[in-house]
Amino acid sequence: MSRFAVEATPISGVSVLERKPLGDERGLFERLFCSDELRDLLEPGAAIAQINKTVTVRCGSVRGMHFQYPPFAETKLVTCLSGEVFDVAVDLRESSPTFLGWHGERLSGAGHTSLVIPRGCAHGFQTLTDDVVMLYFHTAAYAPGAEGTIHHRDPRVGIQWPAPVTEVSEKDERQPFLSDTFRGVQL
Repeated sequence: MSRFAVEATPISGVSVLERKPLGDERGLFERLFCSDELRDLLEPGAAIAQINKTVTVRCGSVRGMHFQYPPFAETKLVTCLSGEVFDVAVDLRESSPTFLGWHGERLSGAGHTSLVIPRGCAHGFQTLTDDVVMLYFHTAAYAPGAEGTIHHRDPRVGIQWPAPVTEVSEKDERQPFLSDTFRGVQL
């Protein structure tokens, strides 16, 4: 019996992963990741290389939109452990039919869903509550020289954040908007 159900989104490769917890009067057990069951969501031959946790204390904060250029491009599996977020993936893949399209999902610690974000897509989120804890599984380790960021308010993307943006890191706020000549990330 699979402990997961996978639902496609309008962005190719971006999927909503629904976990199927088992519970009784003591509480529940929930599998967050299984390489055997989820291998089709990762690129061929990929394995989880790094796991990260973020804590964001204030509602309305935005983290992102981040990605890594090849050869360090990564697939991410993102889960909210506590609080609630609006989690977003932006398609930056050159020649993709959904290039510069975005998809957002509400994830919460009380829910049982994660977002799978493939290589070539930027990722970020907005906190919808205070004290949010997020867990990320990555198929590549962080490589500072390969990091890419797009501005969370880039007009070419047009993300519709569900709440006023209250906080953004200085680094993310400094990012320029995409130029008209940006043609995407070559994978």
